[in-house]
Amino acid sequence: MASDSGSTVMIEKEFPKSEKRKTNFDVIIIGGGPAGYTSGIYCSRARHETLILTGVLPGGQLVNTTEVENYPGFEHGVMGPDLMITMRKQTERMGAKIIDDEVIDVDFRHKPFKILTASEEYECKAVIIATGASPRKLGIAGEQTYGGKGVSYCATCDGPFFRNQEIVVVGGGDSAIEEATFLTKFGKKVHVIHRKDQLRASKVMQERAFSNPKIEMHWNTVVSDISGDGKVQSVILSDVKSNVKTSLSVGAVFVAIGHEPNTKVFKDRVELDEQGYIKLKDHTKTSIQGVFAAGDVHDHRYRQAITAAGFGCMAAIDVDRYLTESK
Repeated sequence: MASDSGSTVMIEKEFPKSEKRKTNFDVIIIGGGPAGYTSGIYCSRARHETLILTGVLPGGQLVNTTEVENYPGFEHGVMGPDLMITMRKQTERMGAKIIDDEVIDVDFRHKPFKILTASEEYECKAVIIATGASPRKLGIAGEQTYGGKGVSYCATCDGPFFRNQEIVVVGGGDSAIEEATFLTKFGKKVHVIHRKDQLRASKVMQERAFSNPKIEMHWNTVVSDISGDGKVQSVILSDVKSNVKTSLSVGAVFVAIGHEPNTKVFKDRVELDEQGYIKLKDHTKTSIQGVFAAGDVHDHRYRQAITAAGFGCMAAIDVDRYLTESK
C-alpha cells in the first residue's frame, strides 16, 4: 500500500501459480458405491492409509433407487440413498478419507501409482478400481422423471414391487429375455418391446420366452414416451415402420439394453475386455500388479449391491496381502 497526495493506492502483488499438491496414501479406491465403501472399511481396518475418490456423484446406482428390499440387515427395507449414506459414514468412522472428486487420469506405469483429479495429484502403493457401470438409457421423455418410480434397470432389484401389474421390458438380448422371464413371477403380463423383428437372445432363452403365456412380444416397436401421475402408469409405443403410435397401460418399465462400464479413464491403463469391462487375472487382480478391481466395473453377470460389496471385501483383502508381501 502506498500514499500519494492523500490518496491510497493498492499495489497488486503477483502470486505464483501453485502446483498440484501431492498426497500419499497406502491405498486409493476409485469409486464410491457399495464396492468402494466396503473396500474402504476393510482397508482402513487393516491399518492402511486409505483414500476414496467417489467421483462427482457418490453412491453409485443406488442413489437413483428408492426402496431396497434385498440388502441383508434391513428387515423392512432401506432407501437406496440412505443405504449409501450409512455405508459412507461407517467407512469414514473406520478412518478412510473420502473426497467427492472425479479421477481424470491415472499412471500405473511406475510405483508409486499416480491418480490425477481436476485439482489434485495423489500417489499410492495400491489401487482398487470400483467405478461400477451405468445402464444404457432409452433417452426418451419420462425416463428420468420416473426413475425409481416405475422405471428400473434391474428386475432382480425391483420386480417384487410390481406384483399383479402389467410390465414392459425393453430389449431383445439375453438380459432382456432373462429379465422378462423373471418378471413373470410377479407381473400378470410382461410386454417385451423390441425394435427389430427377431430377438438377439440365445435360442434357449427365446424358446423359454415364446412358451411363457405371460410374455407378449411387440416386434418392430420402441417406447417413445412414459407417463403417469407420480409413478409410471402408461407408455406410448411407436411402430418403427409405420410410425403408428399406441398407448399401453403398465405399472413399470424395465430397460434392459445393456450397461456401459465406467472405464473410460482406464483405457490403455489396464486390460479391458471387448465390452470395456476390466479383465481380472486372479480373483480381484488386474493386468497391473498392485491394481485391483471390485464390483460392476468387472462383473457384468450379477450386478447387485451385495455382490459389489462382496467384491469390495475381496479386493481389500487382496490389497492387504499385496502390501504385506511388498514390505
